[in-house]
Amino acid sequence: MATARHMRRSLAPYESIPLQELLGRASRRYGHKTAVIDGEKSFTYGQMGEYSDRFACALAELGVAPGDRVAALAPNCAEFVIAFYGIIKAGAIVTTVNSGYREREIAHQLNDSGAETLVAHEALLPMANAALGEALGVRRQIVIGEGSSGSESFWDLIEGASGEVPELEIDPVNDVVALPYSSGTTGLSKGVMLTHYNLVSNTRQFLDRADERGSLEEDDVILTHLPLFHIYGLNVLMNGAIGSGATQVMMGRFDMEEFLSLLERHRVTVLFTVPPVGLGLTQYPGVAERDLSSLRLGFFGAAPLSAEMQRRIEEVMGFPIIQGYGMTEASPVTHADFAEPELARPGSIGAALPDTEQKVVDLESGESEVARGEMGELMVRGPQVMKGYYNNDEATAETLTEDGWLHTGDIVRMDEDGYVWVLDRKKELIKYKGFQVPPAELEGVLLEHPGIADAAVIGKDDLESGEIPKAFVVLRPGAELSGEEVMSFAASKVATFKRVREVEFIDAVPKNPSGKILRRALIERERGRS
Repeated sequence: MATARHMRRSLAPYESIPLQELLGRASRRYGHKTAVIDGEKSFTYGQMGEYSDRFACALAELGVAPGDRVAALAPNCAEFVIAFYGIIKAGAIVTTVNSGYREREIAHQLNDSGAETLVAHEALLPMANAALGEALGVRRQIVIGEGSSGSESFWDLIEGASGEVPELEIDPVNDVVALPYSSGTTGLSKGVMLTHYNLVSNTRQFLDRADERGSLEEDDVILTHLPLFHIYGLNVLMNGAIGSGATQVMMGRFDMEEFLSLLERHRVTVLFTVPPVGLGLTQYPGVAERDLSSLRLGFFGAAPLSAEMQRRIEEVMGFPIIQGYGMTEASPVTHADFAEPELARPGSIGAALPDTEQKVVDLESGESEVARGEMGELMVRGPQVMKGYYNNDEATAETLTEDGWLHTGDIVRMDEDGYVWVLDRKKELIKYKGFQVPPAELEGVLLEHPGIADAAVIGKDDLESGEIPKAFVVLRPGAELSGEEVMSFAASKVATFKRVREVEFIDAVPKNPSGKILRRALIERERGRS
């Protein structure tokens, strides 16, 4: 094969610039070009630059200082983009909050990140306000939409802002600009410290793949339906579009009919999405009658896609489908397949991006490289790899080696040409529709129920969602509970995507001598049945 000759060439050296310079360059070069379409509203690059400047001034006037953490809680909308860039232009660090979180999850992130300011969309105010009762460090709230007592109005602040954008001394390589939260390999979510250099480098790695059809250009139009609080939406779609001068069409809550209508109406050219949406497209009636002729490529990430499903989506949609791979801790993209048919390998996440080193190590020690074709854990190293976890040296040491290699926790095999196939996860996170669901968190929630003595949660394979959280529950003596009651209890405590979808009652949860739950035994038992 010719693949060895086509492995990606180096793009080094990478620019050491502030992330906000991506928007600065776009607003200077594409000032009158449409940057964002949000329903009936549209914004040019010049307007996005101006409004984010004014929001930065307003934040400074409110007392937000460089290095402060500002939380953003909003669905996909133009204001999210303006707020994000305004916050970093003020020198603060953005921590993006999952818009599906419930109050306890929002409060955990606000407290853990040390956020003093919360920018919240009016649609999410009830949950945000409930969380503030437990997040005592938040001093101010800014509302996108109709304000409430004690809150500032987002657009009023922009309209009333005066003065100059704060002058900042930024060290792009070391200064953190974004603090998204990830569960990593285990436990509750942790703040991932991403620097300006991490995010700027990764946009270039993804956009500047030489001589490839899979990159974004200024004439492209993308549909931003993947949530902007998620690193895939944040850096691949939002910053990727801004870095290339492309146009983004915002979509909030997902609906297949609206999704298809937006693709048609706005002549979307590149589709960034996830496997559950691809599966839905193969099953939804009338897709063949839609005019999707503007689309030239589909890029799938966040969860594995089988070669069979990849081909089926291509047949239905009529354009090439490729896969990529990444994680929050890597800004996120580390791998992408090729759009060129002679180089593509269906079912594979492709080859490493430029200047991204990769190796597969044994599952026991995590140190020795295995032979090509053998199964092991994928490790990566490159300019996009995080600085570490915020205020969590122990988790950082478990995930990052001293010489900069990142443990992905994913079990893979790599062929002789450097293409990678994801086989399973060494870590026990559940991937529900591309979202991370930590079993330990759900187990803790279930144990809050007075009728539950013990519980274990695993990911059960599911065609539509990738995996669903399944709970194995041990009842207390005399307790009577149905599976529906258990699921309802958990649903009241966590975000929708974390809900337990199936319950099985058992006599005892398998554990090792030290008391650690043997989830692998339950996973193997479940797979044995299917």
